[in-house]
Amino acid sequence: MSAPSSRWLRSPWLVLPLLLGCGRKEAAAPGAIPPMPPAALLADAPDEAEDDDFLDDEDDGDALGPVELDAWMQDAARQITAHADGKTRAWERLAYVADRFGPRLSGSRALEDTIDWAVETMAKDGLSNARREKVMVPHWVRGKESLRILGPRGRELRMLGLGMSVGTKGPLRGELVVVENLSMLEAGEVDVAGKIVLINQRMPPYDHERNDPGYGEAVPARTRGASAAARRGAKAVLVRSVTATSLDSPHTGALRYEDGVPKIPAAAVTVEGAELLQREAARGPVKLELRMGAKLLPDVPSANAVAELRGRERPEEIVLIGGHIDSWDVGDGSSDDGAGCLMAMEAALMLHELGLVPRRTIRVVLFTNEENGLRGATAYHEAHGHEVHVAAIEADTGSGEPRGVGIASEDDAVVGELSQWSPLFSGLGATALGKGWGGADISPLMEDGVLGLSVRPDIEHYFDLHHSPADTIDKIDPTHLQRNAAVMALMAYLLAERE
Repeated sequence: MSAPSSRWLRSPWLVLPLLLGCGRKEAAAPGAIPPMPPAALLADAPDEAEDDDFLDDEDDGDALGPVELDAWMQDAARQITAHADGKTRAWERLAYVADRFGPRLSGSRALEDTIDWAVETMAKDGLSNARREKVMVPHWVRGKESLRILGPRGRELRMLGLGMSVGTKGPLRGELVVVENLSMLEAGEVDVAGKIVLINQRMPPYDHERNDPGYGEAVPARTRGASAAARRGAKAVLVRSVTATSLDSPHTGALRYEDGVPKIPAAAVTVEGAELLQREAARGPVKLELRMGAKLLPDVPSANAVAELRGRERPEEIVLIGGHIDSWDVGDGSSDDGAGCLMAMEAALMLHELGLVPRRTIRVVLFTNEENGLRGATAYHEAHGHEVHVAAIEADTGSGEPRGVGIASEDDAVVGELSQWSPLFSGLGATALGKGWGGADISPLMEDGVLGLSVRPDIEHYFDLHHSPADTIDKIDPTHLQRNAAVMALMAYLLAERE
């Protein structure tokens, strides 16, 4: 996951009204799904959000009171839930991607090979019009990098350069200065001129009640820290990895350089490394040597992978489902966001195998270049923004145990209507339907008034792995992944079938 623009985060989200379907085709007399009380809202965090405004743990989305669920809805829910039970196909495909292609940074051969595989696989699965849609993407290369304490005791620290950072052009040496958080740096509370700054911004512990990892509070140090330090004359910036749990593993991620501010090298150190540097700095002067071979090459061609389950009555109207197919260049990107891509592919395949042909077209879009540019999202919007999108569902928070679906609407009536579908997801353990984040890649559509939604798994451990070498396939539970795919399939089908 990467940084949605501040415009997307803070603009009011216009949404299309959602009306419950009626006058539906008759299904084969299903038994009623037992009603269940709405679960507590468990809203998850978008990557790189700079505040927690998207979290709402007070509104249960149940404004309209109980409604009767149509037989066709219950029948679809039962079929999709049963179809997912005991299967591991999504995980097996994700494992193939992880093992065969590995990390998929924009500009890499691995990314393009994965896109080719996805298009070919969706075509073989029987989806319509499987294709690559060309996108020009940035080509940032990490290069060799290292960080050493030169004194008082020499040693090397584990680190990762931040995505899109400039390099050091050889060894960069300087005295360390530590600030506790980004606010101290921006306020000029510490003299950082000519020094290497460490922003030791700690990520709050996971909030179980709200399913909130505290990421939005900590990530601005990474995204804005380089320019904040450069404005005050620093020669380089280090940031504490944005995670609350660490086994000396650094976490990378994108930064944003401000126009008109010098670009200085930026890197993430581990939680343990940040604590060590702060202790040493409290004892006396600490000298560091940073080497980063990072460079930004000319843009290169990539593509969004697209395929469709064509609608039977209103094929020109679209329900989009997807995730982002690129990843950072460490780990294998299974949680971020290989899992989301396989959820979308599997969701469409489930519906196809069950013969659940939706009224509207369900379009799978696997976006390229989410992590360091959002070029795939922008290109998709430029090419398809004129089309009628009824809704867009994104999966980009890993694949923990299913919790529900986030509804990115400020219209309580819309949230209330959709929250009434909660009992349909009970067999998947995903009954938390309520206000939440939509997603970075679907944000351009949301700006146009398209309803955005997100698959909401449990994310207690997501940021333990996020953007780090630990994001590997062995952390993905096959059952959770299959059920999250079923959650996406069911929500997409319900939205596509509405009158």
